[in-house]
Amino acid sequence: MEVQRTVIYMINISFTEKQGKYISEQLRSGNYKNASEVVRDTLRLHEIYRHKVIEELRSEIAKGWDDATSSRTATQIASDKRKSSKG
Repeated sequence: MEVQRTVIYMINISFTEKQGKYISEQLRSGNYKNASEVVRDTLRLHEIYRHKVIEELRSEIAKGWDDATSSRTATQIASDKRKSSKG
């Protein structure tokens, strides 16, 4: 039976005031025991989010390659996207 080993890296990280407050709030909530848990959880969520965004972009690119050529320019498409994002 193979034993898995966990390697712990000790590094110093500087946070902005906003980030420090967020970590403190998370600790006060009681959901985390220490700042390291908050940072590790945040990194896990970021990895999931990033993977999702990349997959969505790949899907949209594939749709673009498979669709007919648009008569609109890239500038028009971007402008329409910005308008629709504003609500």
